[in-house]
Amino acid sequence: MNENDLGTLVLDAAFEVHKTLGPGLLENAYEHCLAFELLQKELNIKTQCPLPLVYKDVKLDCGYRLDVVVEDKIVVEVKAVEALNDIHLAQMLTYLKLTGCKLRYLLNFNVLLFKSGIRRVVNNL
Repeated sequence: MNENDLGTLVLDAAFEVHKTLGPGLLENAYEHCLAFELLQKELNIKTQCPLPLVYKDVKLDCGYRLDVVVEDKIVVEVKAVEALNDIHLAQMLTYLKLTGCKLRYLLNFNVLLFKSGIRRVVNNL
């Protein structure tokens, strides 16, 4: 399955979580429910996946973690914040570079209309 097909499944799962729970919970709750929905779709996922930083050929464990990785192709960052801002997008681009993944979703569940909380970022490198 390619990234676009997987992305559709990720968004379907995220919409289901938001429709069921609504806004106002902690990120951790949304992350666990999203993981449940993705597993129900029989997708291979990893949660809280360690992300080492390679600096000048030295691999450093700096404590970075990816919220959800889907089929080793898509990284999903779960947020429950008042608003997404530029630093969230910059972080997404940096994580894409570090992982080598092409596609990343930033999902903010703390919104009334879920589609306004979705940011899709593609790494064209």
